[in-house]
Amino acid sequence: MAITALAVAVTMALASLPAVAAGGTVAPSGSFGRLGPLTDLAVERLRVGDDVAAAKFGTGAPIDDPAREQQVLDQVRRQAVALGLSPDAAAAFFRDQITASKVVQRGLFARWTAHPGEAPTTRPDLGTIRARLDRLTTALLQQLSTTVDVRAEPTSCPVQLALAAGSAVVLESLDTLHRRALGSAVRSVCAAPVR
Repeated sequence: MAITALAVAVTMALASLPAVAAGGTVAPSGSFGRLGPLTDLAVERLRVGDDVAAAKFGTGAPIDDPAREQQVLDQVRRQAVALGLSPDAAAAFFRDQITASKVVQRGLFARWTAHPGEAPTTRPDLGTIRARLDRLTTALLQQLSTTVDVRAEPTSCPVQLALAAGSAVVLESLDTLHRRALGSAVRSVCAAPVR
């Protein structure tokens, strides 16, 4: 998904204002729009991708892990059914998450290979990282369930997604690598069917 200059400009203007929740209270910080919480979780998952890259870099461990990816997709399909979501749509969304994580990992590997002084000096535990990813999977699926109505609207969904993704880019100060990965992560958010 390309984030238009207009969406970024609107987001930058809105970023300077406190978000007001229903009832007039100031809402917690995060991306704007009805898809903001979903986008925020996708960004959080991308940030975990940084840790995955740090855990694998220099070990010879491949970025692609088909067995782990299949485990994630199988888990997603089971959880999607329990939430009343289309297992195929949920799996497509999580394929995008996996692709986005690989974008981050490959980008960081290339950066660290070209600039060894920027490479991580500690190696996070991959088991701990995977537990975090499993928790994010559950939270992302819950957000997919919560946002079924807006994601099913063919006109509103792309606007809400542009607003959420654009504000995430600004609020999270995403660099070029993470912006590109976010585009991959949210590619199928507005794709049908949602249930």
